Amino acid sequence: MGTTRFVYAPDSTYAVGIDLGGTKINAGIVDEKGHVLSACSLPTLPGHGSIPDRIIETLQKLFQNEDGPDLIRIRGIGVASAGQINWGEGSVHFSTDLIPGYTGTPLRRILEERFQMPVFVDNDVNVLTLTEKRLGSAQGLRNFVCLALGTGVGGGIMADGQIVRGSWGGAGEVGHMSVDFDGLPCVCGGMGCLEQYASGTGIGARMRRKLESVGRDTAAVDAREVIALWQAGDVIASTIMNETFRALGSGLASLIHMFNPEMIVLGGGVAESGEVFLERVRAETLKRAMPSFTENLRIVSAYRGNYSGMIGAGLQLWEYPLRTPLTPGEG
Repeated sequence: MGTTRFVYAPDSTYAVGIDLGGTKINAGIVDEKGHVLSACSLPTLPGHGSIPDRIIETLQKLFQNEDGPDLIRIRGIGVASAGQINWGEGSVHFSTDLIPGYTGTPLRRILEERFQMPVFVDNDVNVLTLTEKRLGSAQGLRNFVCLALGTGVGGGIMADGQIVRGSWGGAGEVGHMSVDFDGLPCVCGGMGCLEQYASGTGIGARMRRKLESVGRDTAAVDAREVIALWQAGDVIASTIMNETFRALGSGLASLIHMFNPEMIVLGGGVAESGEVFLERVRAETLKRAMPSFTENLRIVSAYRGNYSGMIGAGLQLWEYPLRTPLTPGEG
């Protein structure tokens, strides 16, 4: 096997993008247009050793070269990470037990000391928001909101061309915006959070509870099956999805009134259910938002290119001024 062969070159047309989730790590060499030179994946294996070590192992696999000693010139490394990210420090502010022991990890410092090149670390949905700005439907727009409807509900907010971060980087947790103050309890400690109604996890859980209440089998019922049943006209699935659409309409209307966006972009597995899903979301949102805010608003599907999170991670190296990497012992 070859060895790691890449060097820091601030004028390079390539960057490394890393998409770190609870299940797998995708890493690739990308350019400013979103083209992927090469890519690889490894399972994250949470709870089995250090996450930074696992990232380094993934990069070593990415740059293994059995055919010669050619060096690849790289302008830096961008990471899209699960969890709450302290943007200024490039560290993990908080992570659930999906990745145990990850909270507090100084990811940027570790990677900069190891590779001696600039590293940017951001929340995975903020990175998807950046992908929309540069490659997706939001190209040329300066004010839009991006939601990822997957296992949970994440959000990214672009205001005047900049991602809204808040005091340390935690802004955009739209999944924990309450759409029903007397609603379902949430793992965050709140009540009626959007995530309980619009995430894949929430849709599946509500369907199972409904089926149990009428004595029906709940084995292996997940969001994908609920959506398929809804599309086939199943009465119980339609009840669950109608609740989902009302919750999304309520949440999006609130975001529209707060941020006055030009566009709302919906991504993630739940949102990839076709145009009928989008039409229902649009209709429920328009019922609840002031017409003066929606007359030119578009609600669209997210960019679905291969490795979109990994590509967006790498795009950070063109979005932000290159910083001087830390040397061992700094930080």
